[in-house]
Amino acid sequence: MGLSFLDLLKREKTILLDGGMWRLLQAKGLGDDPPELWNLTHPDRVTDVHRAYVEAGSRVVYTNSLGGNRLRLAQMGLADRLAEVNWAAVKAARAAAGGAVFVAGDISTTGAMLEPYGDLSRREAVEIYAEQARVLAEAGVGLFVVETMLDLAEACAAVEGIQSVSALPIVCTLSFGPGGRTMMGDTPEKAVRELTALGVAAVGANCSGGAREMLPVIQAMAGVAGIPLVAKPNAGIPELIGTDTVFPDSPAEMAEGTGRLAEAGAVLVGGCCGSTPDHLRAIRARLAEMKE
Repeated sequence: MGLSFLDLLKREKTILLDGGMWRLLQAKGLGDDPPELWNLTHPDRVTDVHRAYVEAGSRVVYTNSLGGNRLRLAQMGLADRLAEVNWAAVKAARAAAGGAVFVAGDISTTGAMLEPYGDLSRREAVEIYAEQARVLAEAGVGLFVVETMLDLAEACAAVEGIQSVSALPIVCTLSFGPGGRTMMGDTPEKAVRELTALGVAAVGANCSGGAREMLPVIQAMAGVAGIPLVAKPNAGIPELIGTDTVFPDSPAEMAEGTGRLAEAGAVLVGGCCGSTPDHLRAIRARLAEMKE
């Protein structure tokens, strides 16, 4: 690919990311298996999900490695297969991207709390993230995404871990609750300032309810941001209907909400939990209308 991700950020007003992974793998028979395990056992089905997003217009796809760090893999019984799992995640995404779409190495929380609230030291967290990032970089990602972070301190540790092993661009998004703060009380403005100081390429929010709930977060970030913003909301706030978790926003509803996020300043937009290629196609059409 001749264009770098940083060049793409400078050139495009809006860039379409991908959507959710878990729901689509469930439709393919995932059941109770960890999604990351399917990089090894069903790589063709993981590639099929990535390909569906590429065909929907996504310019960036996230590897199926959200839980691919040492601590999360240990909970799945996969601690000794970290390199295999992450390498296979990149291979599956690259098979769909075909050199025309950027593959982002997806990294998320360890599931442990940093000191003094938990037992995980900052130094250990940095090492854990560096370990995963090293494999993803060697496997050939074009950038990194740190996402669904509930603690700004851990997000910063993840960024530092990545930077210790790679010079690739980093996009970082946190998850914000109904009060517009992360689980640890971090504000959107604080997140932007601290992550910008670390040198990330873009910062923003993912998950965080639906597009309507995320809008005040992006607006707050836009007031202080000097780098591109990211908005990757859920397809609405999930509802439990019987034994099924249902995400209520239709593709048209999500597209309208995501359009408002773009108007508020988000450059990189996509979907998180509950979103599908149909949602992404609708978002793509809405972004095209906004450019006219």
